[in-house]
Amino acid sequence: MNVQELLSAFDLFRDPLLAGAIAGLALGLLGIFIVLRRMVFLSAALAQSAGLGVAAAFWVEIVAGFHVSPVLGAGLLTVATGMILFVDTERLKVTREALLALVYIGAGALAVIAGSRIAQEAHDIHGILFGTGVLVRPSDLQALAAGAAVTLLLALLFWRGLVFTSFDSESARVQGLPVRLLQGMLFGLIILMDAVATRALGMLPVFAFSTLPAVGALGITRMLPLAALLAALFGAVAGFGGYLAAFFWDLPVGAAQTRVAAAFAVLGLTIRSLR
Repeated sequence: MNVQELLSAFDLFRDPLLAGAIAGLALGLLGIFIVLRRMVFLSAALAQSAGLGVAAAFWVEIVAGFHVSPVLGAGLLTVATGMILFVDTERLKVTREALLALVYIGAGALAVIAGSRIAQEAHDIHGILFGTGVLVRPSDLQALAAGAAVTLLLALLFWRGLVFTSFDSESARVQGLPVRLLQGMLFGLIILMDAVATRALGMLPVFAFSTLPAVGALGITRMLPLAALLAALFGAVAGFGGYLAAFFWDLPVGAAQTRVAAAFAVLGLTIRSLR
């Protein structure tokens, strides 16, 4: 593949390029909160549940005969997974990480089983699990763009409150901030972006965009506004550049996007270790 071939068929590749950049931008920004609040495993479980939701939507349409939006299926299961945050783990005598591990492994297994039962959608199921943004449906791109717009708008409007309640909730409560509302908003944005991005790109790059750009940015700087800006930039570059790398070197798209995101994480950790 060469640049001339890419330009000659740019109309075909425009949507997946935009989808990768948009998803990386929004998820990279949210990744700052995910990494600093040590919610990486939650992000993995949400992405896996979103993949299962998409697979379940395909299964229901084939078996029951009525259409279910894959984005709706992804959204419902990510919301259900997010409810783990409100489970009384002390009463169950189990850690929250154990519950998330159960969801992560169980959702992945069920998605594979669903794929084996729906032969005609097997390629889509594989893409959901491992990422295949080779072609992106216009409806998926529109949903992704809308979700990213909402995420960026609310993050900018409520940035100070989100930071304050995320890292010093007690002081925020004393100051009269609506801690539960702001934390619920943050979790809602993570769930929203995981749902729409998984449908468009697959679970693997979504999980990568949610964590690796933030790791790289926080390795470079501890100033949260600058780290958030860098994480969003790294995510966008990983989504866009990963697709180009896949095109030019004939690589799987999701894996290529993940590798670029991982390169930013390695860069940040290297800079931090040198300091």
